[in-house]
Amino acid sequence: MLLVVGLGNPGERYRNTRHNIGFMVAERLNERLSGGQAQAKFSGLWSDCISDGRKIGILRPQTYMNKSGNSVNQAINWFKLDLDQIIVIYDDLDLPFGEVRLRRKGSAAGHNGLSSIMQQTGSQELQRLRVGIGRPSHGDTVSYVLNRFSKEEEPELPAVIDHAVDAVLAWIEHDMDEAMGRFNGVNVLARPK
Repeated sequence: MLLVVGLGNPGERYRNTRHNIGFMVAERLNERLSGGQAQAKFSGLWSDCISDGRKIGILRPQTYMNKSGNSVNQAINWFKLDLDQIIVIYDDLDLPFGEVRLRRKGSAAGHNGLSSIMQQTGSQELQRLRVGIGRPSHGDTVSYVLNRFSKEEEPELPAVIDHAVDAVLAWIEHDMDEAMGRFNGVNVLARPK
């Protein structure tokens, strides 16, 4: 079994904000894998899916971002998962909008959701998919990540989400090396249409 974790904040207030792009990618992955309606489980929303003959669990913690580790740790303990069976999807200010980057391990780089998971698991060796949201040209980053995408970004968002889902599927169906080779440094919005 593999566990895909999409990070975000619960509730209508945060639904289409930049900080919730992890939720958006997880929701779209669930649709693509025909996972059906998510159920309340592990202090989150849980879907069971199958991809390439493997069982895939998709989890969207409903604990708020800075407590995401509580939800993820419940799923890890229930299924007795190793950390290499997990990928975490979250927003990244340091990548331009439209770009994704996969990593095997590293620091949380200030992301509270990832930091919470690292605290609960006791490890920085968490595979992750960072989804670029870019940095604000002015103003503080907290307001930026907790607000919706701009009017210019909104029409491009489905392509960005599908690009991130394709990266997760490459990880599921092949491995991290294959996914990194195909997706790291590629900005879906820079491709010819």
